[in-house]
Amino acid sequence: VPFWESGWTFDHFEPIFTGDRSGPCMEGWITLTALLQATKRLRGGVMVTGMVYRHPAVLANMAATLDHTSGGRLELGVGAAWNEDECNAYGIELGSLTERFDRFAEGLEVIKLLLTQKQSSFKGRYYDLTDAYCEPKPVQSPMPPVLIGGGGFKRTLPLVARYADHWNFPGNSEDPLGDLRKSLARLSECCDEVGRDMSQIRISTQLWVAQMSDAQAVETALAYADAGVGLGLVSLPRPLSPRDIHRYAEL
Repeated sequence: VPFWESGWTFDHFEPIFTGDRSGPCMEGWITLTALLQATKRLRGGVMVTGMVYRHPAVLANMAATLDHTSGGRLELGVGAAWNEDECNAYGIELGSLTERFDRFAEGLEVIKLLLTQKQSSFKGRYYDLTDAYCEPKPVQSPMPPVLIGGGGFKRTLPLVARYADHWNFPGNSEDPLGDLRKSLARLSECCDEVGRDMSQIRISTQLWVAQMSDAQAVETALAYADAGVGLGLVSLPRPLSPRDIHRYAEL
């Protein structure tokens, strides 16, 4: 029987890639909470939460709470953030690429500490914890699966190897399969550097079906599966329609 394994929202406060920033845009975590409350089997996450938008201690408490209210179905998707136009509009300081990833690395450590330790202290450039609590701990032990999105060889993939249970490859380049193979080779190197078995990391990618025929969508999904991708995330065409949820599940 065809089914969706998981459902994903995004973490933006204005529409992206539409040419119209003024359109409706529901907040990702609130929408995800409603999605998981309305379902019993579906897992769900935000693809992905920009570290710059919420203090990681707040995010850790949000994640622990949603893991409880969903009965342990949360996937914790995180990223360094990238949308300069959005940050400028809201007065959020995004910073340089170096600053974004330094902040992201600190935030990942803060979240891990709070979700796994009884009490946590941390001192970094961006974040400080002093004997901090995050109770109750998540239902999933030791913590919900962490998904990191992005393909940067220098900073992203080393962080995937160190912190992630799940890596999402964007799949939006001119040669996505070729780039995926290069990224997997780099991820393998990063896992070796930290003494981790790469098979512990789940691989997913976006399927941009609005740009394909149904036959092309199936062909692309099968090619990704052959390349080692275990989960395809279907970016549903706009305007969104419940009919498409059923249609793509049956392809």
